[in-house]
Amino acid sequence: MLRAGARDGRGLRCGVFCLATLIAVATVATTASDADARGRRHHARRAVHVERYEPSPASIVIDANSGAVLSSSNPDSPRHPASLTKIMTLYLLFERLENGKIKLTSDLPVSSHAAAQAPSKLGLKPGETLKVETAIRALVTKSANDVAVMVGEAIGGDEPSFAQMMTAKARALGMKSTTYRNASGLPDDAQITTARDQALLGRAIQDRFPIQYRYFATRTFEFRGKSVRNHNHLLGAVEGVDGIKTGYIHDSGFNIVTSARRNGRHVIAVVFGGRTAKARDARVVSLINNNINIAAVKRTTPPIVEGWETVERAKEAIKHPAVASVLPLAAPAAPVAAQAAPPAIAQVATAPAPEVTPVVAAPVAQAAAAHMPEPGSTAPIKPNAVKTVAVHPGATMQTASLSPLPSDNRKLTPGVGAKSVTTVATVKNENVKSDTIGVLSAKVASAAPAATSVYAVASDTAATRPRAGGWMIQVGAFPEEKEAKDRLSTCQSKVKDQLAKAEPFTEKTVKGDKSLYRARFAGLDKDQAEAACKALKHSDIPCMLLKN
Repeated sequence: MLRAGARDGRGLRCGVFCLATLIAVATVATTASDADARGRRHHARRAVHVERYEPSPASIVIDANSGAVLSSSNPDSPRHPASLTKIMTLYLLFERLENGKIKLTSDLPVSSHAAAQAPSKLGLKPGETLKVETAIRALVTKSANDVAVMVGEAIGGDEPSFAQMMTAKARALGMKSTTYRNASGLPDDAQITTARDQALLGRAIQDRFPIQYRYFATRTFEFRGKSVRNHNHLLGAVEGVDGIKTGYIHDSGFNIVTSARRNGRHVIAVVFGGRTAKARDARVVSLINNNINIAAVKRTTPPIVEGWETVERAKEAIKHPAVASVLPLAAPAAPVAAQAAPPAIAQVATAPAPEVTPVVAAPVAQAAAAHMPEPGSTAPIKPNAVKTVAVHPGATMQTASLSPLPSDNRKLTPGVGAKSVTTVATVKNENVKSDTIGVLSAKVASAAPAATSVYAVASDTAATRPRAGGWMIQVGAFPEEKEAKDRLSTCQSKVKDQLAKAEPFTEKTVKGDKSLYRARFAGLDKDQAEAACKALKHSDIPCMLLKN
C-alpha cells in the first residue's frame, strides 16, 4: 500500500508539473504571436508613412553653351534649397579669395552658434579654428552645417547679415525667386528657391570662378585622421560629371545641382523632390543622358555676370520687404545716356567742340551687396602718364547699367591744354559711402574741379578707350597695382595671339580705406574675348568676359 501510494503521489506531482509546463508554453507562444502581430502592424504603419512621403518634384536641364532650356518640369515652383544653399555660401567665399580679402591659409574661428548647428557637421568646438581650404572641402563633401555658419560669420559678421548678402547676390545674378535665411540650408520656411534659379547659380559659379570650382569635384578629403566622402555619388560614376552639390531636408526631398561635360557639350541639371538619394541620382542621370547629346558644342552664350542696378534694387528690397513685390529685381536695366556737362564745366569752353562718344563705366559687382564695388572709369596703362583722383558723386548723376549706351554722340568743348576730350559719366548710388575713382591725364588732373559729376580725360588721340570691339576681359583683382600689372604681363606672354590687339589697363576701386585693382584688357570683340578667356583658363588664369 505504501509503495502504491508513493507511486500515486509521484504520478500526481508529474501531472501537475506537465500541466504547468503546457500552460507556460502556451503563454510564451501567445506572447510571441502578439509581439509578431504588433511588429507587423508597426512595419505596416511605417510602410504606409514611407509610401505617403511624396516631396514635390521639380527639374530643369540647361545647355551651358547656348543657355537654352533642354528640359524642365515645374522649374519656377518654389522649393526649399536645403544644402544647395552652400553653393551660394561658397560663391561669396570664392569672391573673397579672388579679391584678396581672405586666403586659403586664413583661420576661421568657431563660434558657439556655429558649433551648435545640427548635423551634418564636423563637430567642431567653440574656440577652435579651421583653415579656409579645409572649410571649402568640408562644405563640398560632408556639407558641414557648422562650417557653413563659420564662413557666413567670417564674411558677414553674423549669420543673418550674411543671409542678406546671399539674397542680394542672388538678385544680382538674376535669381529672382530665391531668398536665403541662413548659410547652411537647415530648415527655414522663408528660405526658398527654384530649379531654374539653382541652374543659374550652377552656371554662374563656374563662369565666375573656374579655378575654385574644381573643389566641387573633390571625392574625399582627410580630416583629423578620417576620410570624408562626398555626398555626390555621381562623381567618378557618371561620365563627365564634375560637380556640384547635393542637399536634403524633409520638406524638399533629395535635391541636386550637377554639371556634366561630354565631347565639348556642357549641361547643368537640377532635380528637386527625390524620395531617396538613389531615386534622385537615377533621375538626374536620366536627364543628363537624354539631353546632353542635343546640347550645343560651341559656346555662344555670354558668361553670367552681376548687374550693378540689379544689386542696388536687391538691397532696397531687402531693406524694405513691403516693396519687394513691385520692384523688378532681376529685370535688365535700361541703357542710360551719359550726362551732359554741368555749367561749371561748360563755362571753361574756349574752342569749337569736337564730337566724342560718351563712355559709361560698366562695373561688374565683385562682392556681395553689403560690399559693393565702386564704379569708375578706366584709362590705359600706356601711353599716357596718369594719376588717380577722387570724383565725388553729384546730385544730378544717373545710374549706369551693364547695357551698352546708345550711340548718341555728345559735344563737349575741351579744357585748356587738351586736344580732345572724352566724357565719362559716373553713377549715383545712395548707399555708396566712398568716392568714385577716376583716372585723369596727368596734364589736366590738377586743373580739374575736385568734385564734379562729369570729368574729362585728355589725350593726344581721339579717345582713350579703343573704339573697335565692345568687349573686355578681367583677369584678376589685387590689393596692389603692381600685382595687377604683373598679371596683365603674364597674360600677354601666355596668350600672345589672342591679346595682340587688346589694350591692358588697371581699374581701381575703393571701399573705405581698402583699395582693389582690377586687371583688364579692352578693345576686343566678343569672339576675341571668348577666345582669350578660353586660352587663359587653359593656363589656369581666371578670366571673365565683360561688355564694354
